[in-house]
Amino acid sequence: AAVVLIYTVAGGLYSVAYTDVLQATVGWTGCCALAFYMIGNSQNAPAPSIGFTIKLPDDDGNDVPYSYVYPDEATSDMYGGEKCAHNPENWCHNGSADVADNGAYPFGDLPVFPNQMTHYNSMTPFPNAIVFNWATIFVLAFGNLAALDFQARCMASKTPKVATYGCAIAGCLTFVVGIPFAYLGAITRVWYGPDSLRANFETDSCSVALGLPTCALWLPDEDSIIKMLTHEAPKFLGGWCLIGIVAASMSTCDGAILAMGTVFSHNIMRNLGAFLPFVSTSLVTDDNLLMMARAISVPFAVTAALIASFYRSSHSAGATGYLLIVAFDVVLASVVVPLFGCFYAKKPSPLAAFCAIIAGVSVRVILEFALPKDGWLIAPFPGDEFLDYGSAASTALPTWLDAPEELLWDPEAERCEQPRFDDWTGVDSLAAPIAGLIVFALVQHLERNGPVNDFAPDGIMVGYLKETQKTPEEQEAKEMEMRKLQGGADVGDTQKNATDHIWAEPEQVKKNETDEGYDEFLAVLGSKKDVASST
Repeated sequence: AAVVLIYTVAGGLYSVAYTDVLQATVGWTGCCALAFYMIGNSQNAPAPSIGFTIKLPDDDGNDVPYSYVYPDEATSDMYGGEKCAHNPENWCHNGSADVADNGAYPFGDLPVFPNQMTHYNSMTPFPNAIVFNWATIFVLAFGNLAALDFQARCMASKTPKVATYGCAIAGCLTFVVGIPFAYLGAITRVWYGPDSLRANFETDSCSVALGLPTCALWLPDEDSIIKMLTHEAPKFLGGWCLIGIVAASMSTCDGAILAMGTVFSHNIMRNLGAFLPFVSTSLVTDDNLLMMARAISVPFAVTAALIASFYRSSHSAGATGYLLIVAFDVVLASVVVPLFGCFYAKKPSPLAAFCAIIAGVSVRVILEFALPKDGWLIAPFPGDEFLDYGSAASTALPTWLDAPEELLWDPEAERCEQPRFDDWTGVDSLAAPIAGLIVFALVQHLERNGPVNDFAPDGIMVGYLKETQKTPEEQEAKEMEMRKLQGGADVGDTQKNATDHIWAEPEQVKKNETDEGYDEFLAVLGSKKDVASST
């Protein structure tokens, strides 16, 4: 944190840009190198489960084997399975203790589920957080448009074309780096997933969809990715990837610190006198703005370091991960709609933008507490896979073991009380900008013939003027010139009759005038007036 703060404060966007290039070259290439190595030298996802065999004493004290039942003969052939002892129509684990797993993937896992984003039951018997996944895509895609660190790089570009090309190239590189690295999640499940020897399960848990009366809830290892890099990957590539993770963190936080310090000093401190009469309006001037931005960056960096070090959360997205979600939600709910309105509305209204911000933030805050959220990020779709884990229901054997029926768990007789997942996280993130858009369009429509409220021309709510728009003073001067030119046509009847055909053409031009052609219109109108006077 100290290193990032020092070079960010010292060099501003220059140091951020140059260090980002270095960090990307050294770090992110390491992430790609490791990802491609692991993809090429290990399973991309867990294969169908091998299963296991347990031996339990019967009434006479003899050990009786009970084996894992394969879903089909093809899977059994993969592992040298054999006909089941108690149910010969099925195929079972061969009883070998040398090769076994937990039976978590009867049909195997996949690196990618093709219909995961279109069918809520595409991952049966596991639940699919399809609502949250779609919301995340929209939040990241549109919320990032208003991210200050991204905008700073665009504004610092020499030309708009450079900014456009830079964003397009960066987007393509994101796919190159992100997709292979995302595959490491599937590879990590091979080494530390529910079918691995390192897997841990919650004893007091049951699941009808999984056929488990107990030990149903898998407890993921929060440090599994770090353990894979340090224990399963080659030491050089694992260390290189760890450097890449640190580099990615540094390249993210330096831009955030710079943006927050600059915006806070320029937009807040510089206008503080407008809200607090006892604060001098000259607190921040052009001469000390740079020093103020550097000073403001220090408390932001310290606060960020303390939050990252000590903040803890029980949220399923993790501590700082949850804060990241909230940050993008706030941006999407508040300023993305006014940002689009500023670009695409012909005459963007500051009142419409302000009301859209208030509406979006209000809806987001209200829904944060009004919507059901159990912390699992899974919407309540139908099906047993969308039931939460219940407390242990029985000491009987799982339903997928080869055993006499009286020894197997009967979910109807010994019920597993499972509440349905009920988490609508993501709906609030999508509803907030929609509410802001409706309010923006409504206020913009109400102000189509003029502003509902005139803000002070030297205040903080002064409207944004595009290049084709004119200030109120320029607009007033334009109207006065028009009246003056039209008044010059009131001459004698002879002159009027002689010049009717001359004035007809500029009147047509006047009806079709635009801001861009106004100067040309005045030139034409002036020449016609001179001709009329001479006539």
